[in-house]
Amino acid sequence: MSFSQEQIVAALRNVRDPKTSRDIVSLEFIKRVVVDDTHVRVSVELPDPTGPERGIIEREIRLALSSIGVRDLNLEIAGRKPAAGTAAQSALPQVKHVIAVGAGKGGVGKSTLALNMAVGLAREGMKVGLMDGDIYGPSMPTMLGVKGLPPQIRGAKMLPFYVHGIHAVTIGSLVEQDKPLIWRGPMAHGAFKQLLIDNTEWPDLDYLLVDLPPGTGDVPLTLCQLLPLTGAVVVATPQQVALDDAVRAVRMFQHLGTSVLGLVENMSYIPLSNGQTMDIFGRGGTEKAAQQLSLPYLGALPLYPELRVNCDAGNPSLNFTGNVDLAKALQAIVQNLLGQVRLRDLASPAPELTIS
Repeated sequence: MSFSQEQIVAALRNVRDPKTSRDIVSLEFIKRVVVDDTHVRVSVELPDPTGPERGIIEREIRLALSSIGVRDLNLEIAGRKPAAGTAAQSALPQVKHVIAVGAGKGGVGKSTLALNMAVGLAREGMKVGLMDGDIYGPSMPTMLGVKGLPPQIRGAKMLPFYVHGIHAVTIGSLVEQDKPLIWRGPMAHGAFKQLLIDNTEWPDLDYLLVDLPPGTGDVPLTLCQLLPLTGAVVVATPQQVALDDAVRAVRMFQHLGTSVLGLVENMSYIPLSNGQTMDIFGRGGTEKAAQQLSLPYLGALPLYPELRVNCDAGNPSLNFTGNVDLAKALQAIVQNLLGQVRLRDLASPAPELTIS
């Protein structure tokens, strides 16, 4: 009996990591699958290959593949290594994936999406950081619930706030509240670099999301020069004026050599109490733009009042535990983002997923 790569991967999705209860495929533990007729070779990389979880995962892999008829299995288990072209060459080697969150114009909810995607990734068992790079208008202190709180300092480094399951830094915690930052490009560049790399002690992270200022100015250019990015997410609202600017943001990232992982439509519609919806800005425009640009569409986020209330109150975690429809919309965006990152990893030289 011969097997396909799809059969093997589908069977491996039934194997759960004892620590997170998530499947080992979505956790990116599977690094190589080679199928040669009836012979199957699977390479696995674990965060802690000497821990007690190794034996459990190895046993479950063998049982899962045996259940579909695999009898000739070569299973290799090793420690996780940095992906080529990312952490190994990065100024932040402890960070596996760096994702920029950008928008062509302000007011489309980019910071709200960046925060909630970070919280959503953490709820999926990932170690997540969030850097508020919106130098000129930081809104994260309010949404994180840390407004007015000074950061902790260790030596010459600032420690990120640990709130809502994520590690977060924001320039809003370092400057006088309500004071405008009137900086020219070089000053913004320097502040961004210090906050992102020089003066922050980031822990080991699976994902670091960077909330960029809107537009196509100096800060996105700085980020793309400082770090090898996994990719970018572009946020837009459905109306044509916003989409025109979103396309410019997409072209900027592409010009800078950064992959665009997908587009998100925010304020897609208003759900009404009678069960109907109101398309106040139009609807579906971002998905059409993604199709025209041959880019992934990560999903839509409607205008739920709870989203505004929870973020204004500094408790974004409630967005995943209160309104069921809001939670589903956010979880869908997070899952689609994870899927795009996995596809990108599988397409890179390491890790490798092949059939021979």
